[in-house]
Amino acid sequence: MGTEESRNDYVVKIFKAAFKTEMDGHVFYSYAADLTSDDFGKGVFNRLAAEELMHLDAIRSIAESLEKGNGWMNYKGALEAATAENLESSVFSKDNALMDRLKKDQSDINAVSIAIENEERAVEFYTDLLKGADTPDEKVFLTEILEMEKVHLKLLRWEYESLLKDGFWGDFMEFSVEKELS
Repeated sequence: MGTEESRNDYVVKIFKAAFKTEMDGHVFYSYAADLTSDDFGKGVFNRLAAEELMHLDAIRSIAESLEKGNGWMNYKGALEAATAENLESSVFSKDNALMDRLKKDQSDINAVSIAIENEERAVEFYTDLLKGADTPDEKVFLTEILEMEKVHLKLLRWEYESLLKDGFWGDFMEFSVEKELS
């Protein structure tokens, strides 16, 4: 990958795979929101589902821009450039390992555990891409999306601890998700 063109081709290829991963995450989070009995958990999963759609738009915009030779843009610019056209129904893949795992054990704790694993993979994926970033615009975009994935992971870990009733020490709450998000 000595040239910028080959790096762009590589990123476009990787982003096409990332698109499926983000879509699988969106479908999973939407389903988990419907399944989850905890109201706060429903809110967490609905928020994550909505943000995955935003990631899809940003990834698609960047990939299209790179394919056309127009280069990188930041996350906000990628969202603004996203087209208003609807996603093709074929994008909603029937092959979704996250959904398969959740359908086998439809508990709140399993939904959150699967989501944590998914976000850990996303953090690793964007961290690896960032390590190879060549241009300032590429670094900015990947840093922005990586930070969002880290927030997702933090939120899910809090929800996991909440489900286990493991956020207390000596009857005092160690953290408050509501305070952290406000």
